[in-house]
Amino acid sequence: MSVEVWLTYLIAVLAFMVTPGPSHLLMLSNSMAHGFQRSLATAAGDLTANALQMIAAGLGLAAILIASQGALTIVKWLGVAYLLWMGIRMWRQADHTNARADAASSASLKTLWYQGFLTSAANPKAVVFFAALFPQFIESEQSFWPQFLILSVTYLIVDGAFLSGYGVGASWIASKLRASAAAMVHRIGSAFLIGAALMLGFKTLREAA
Repeated sequence: MSVEVWLTYLIAVLAFMVTPGPSHLLMLSNSMAHGFQRSLATAAGDLTANALQMIAAGLGLAAILIASQGALTIVKWLGVAYLLWMGIRMWRQADHTNARADAASSASLKTLWYQGFLTSAANPKAVVFFAALFPQFIESEQSFWPQFLILSVTYLIVDGAFLSGYGVGASWIASKLRASAAAMVHRIGSAFLIGAALMLGFKTLREAA
């Protein structure tokens, strides 16, 4: 893969990342509620799902997903419901939260990882996205898998950097708030989650139209 092609791909990925998606909103939420270091588990879950989706795209499973629109729609709506449930649950917990330390201990790293993984995995359309994006930057005269690996690793690094940036910013804002404002932190995080759910829901409705 030439440097010019890689730079073009990098610019395309950066442009795609500018607008935060559901996973980024989840990272904002968990960073505010649990702190940046613990929220890294959420980022790890998201990137794990992305890596599996890239592998699926590379193995040609995108065609299977496209052929199974019914299953695809069900999985996407399950993802919307999951995010919405988490957002409502966090909003209700805000009434019983008096300190940010309590929030930090309310979720295990395993739970935070699962949240990141499920939020990303709930969008199986990502497999189709990767399957459509990668061929644009793969040169036919060169071996496929080395190029595929470069594109995949580049995407994961950029996505990880954006997730970390969102997390650091959200955690910094939360750290400046007094303990008495912990309930507000929870409500802001809840709003991010509900916003992510609505974003996925509207996207699913547009695609079905």
